[in-house]
Amino acid sequence: MQLLRTGDTGPAVAEVRSALREFGLLPPHVPNTPDDRYDALVQQAVRAFQQERGLITDGIVGAATYRALREARWTLGDRMLGLMISAPMAGDDVFALQERLLELGFDTGRPAGVFDAQTESALRGFQREYGLNQDGICGPATLRALRQLGRKVTGGRPGLLREQERVRTAGPKLRGKRIVIDPGHGGPDRGVMVDRIAEADLMWDMARRLEGRMAATGMEALLTRGEHSCPPEAERAAFANAAGADMVLSLHIDANYSMHAQGLATFHFGNGNGSTSTVGEALAGLIHRELVVRTRMLDCGIQPRTWEMLRLTQMPAVRIEVGYLTNLGDRRKLLDPVFRDVVAEGILVAVKRLYLLGQDDQPTGTFTFQDVLAHELARAAGPAAPGRSR
Repeated sequence: MQLLRTGDTGPAVAEVRSALREFGLLPPHVPNTPDDRYDALVQQAVRAFQQERGLITDGIVGAATYRALREARWTLGDRMLGLMISAPMAGDDVFALQERLLELGFDTGRPAGVFDAQTESALRGFQREYGLNQDGICGPATLRALRQLGRKVTGGRPGLLREQERVRTAGPKLRGKRIVIDPGHGGPDRGVMVDRIAEADLMWDMARRLEGRMAATGMEALLTRGEHSCPPEAERAAFANAAGADMVLSLHIDANYSMHAQGLATFHFGNGNGSTSTVGEALAGLIHRELVVRTRMLDCGIQPRTWEMLRLTQMPAVRIEVGYLTNLGDRRKLLDPVFRDVVAEGILVAVKRLYLLGQDDQPTGTFTFQDVLAHELARAAGPAAPGRSR
C-alpha cells in the first residue's frame, strides 16, 4: 500500500483517522471540518498506536501499521473465527479467543492474534470437552460457552510459566543444551545488499562462529539453513520445534533509507497486548546489554514483535539485528572478522548468564569465552546439576 504521512490527504487518511478515534487516540470529529488530512495530530496519534502495538514508532502508516489498525478494530463476537490456510484470520478478536482458551486450560501456543492450526486444535478440544459441535469454528454457540465458563488456570499463562520452569530446572551447565541458530536469509534471498556485501553471507559467517563456540562448551548447536538455502520462517520455526530446542537465536542485519540510521536492536515475542515471552525478554535483555557494551554500537533497544520466528517457536526465541549495513560505521564493523568474533562471544556469554540465574555471575561485558569454558569444566568436575537427560 501507499505510505501515509504528514501532509497527505484522501479517503485512506480518513479511514486511519476513523480508526484512531475508535481507539481514543484522536478527539471526536468536528462537523464541517476536513477529515481527510494527515496532520501533526494524526502523526502523534499514529506514534502512540505504534508504541502500544510494538511497531516502529515513525508516525508513518505503512503496511504493518495499516494492518495493525485494521486488526485492532475487531472484538470477539464481531465475526465467526476459523482456520483459513491461504489467508489466516488475524485481529484482537483472535487474540481474545486465544487468551480465553488459555484461561480454560487449552493450549493455543503464544497468543499472537493469528488463528493458526494450534488455535484450531485448542478450540476443538474445548468444543469436545463441553459437548459442542467440534467444527473448530468460533460461532455463536461456542462463544456463549466461552463467556459462561470461569477460569481454570490462574497465576499466569501456562506456556510462559512452562518456559520459566524449564530454565529454572535446566541447571547452569551448557553441555547438552540444544540451541538453534538461525542465520537470516540465504540462497537466492541475499537480504540487505550494499556494495555487493550481502546480509546472508555475513550472518552465515557469524552463525558458524557462534556454532563453533557453542560446540566447544558441549552445547548442541543446529543451523536452520545451509549456506546456499533459504527456508521460509515458518519452516525454520518448525525445525526448531521438531528438534526440541532450548532456545532460538536469529541473526540479522538492518537497513534504512537514511545512511545515518545505525545501531543494534534485539527482539523477543510480544504482541503489544500484554502477552510476552518472559524468558525470551530476559534473554533478549542479556544479549542486548552484552553486545552494546562489547561493540559500543548505538543502543536501539529491546522490543517485542510477533514475527513468525518469534511467534511460532515453542521455546524462547530472540532476533538480533546486528547493526545497519547501510551505515558506513556499522558496515566497517560487520566486515571485520574480529568484530564478528566479539558478537559471537557476547551471545554465548549471555546464554550462559541466563542459565546461571544470577549465581557465579560477572559484570556485563567482562565474562569471556575462556571464563565460560572454565566454568563448564568446573561444573563437570563437581556434582552433576539437573539438566536435559541425554
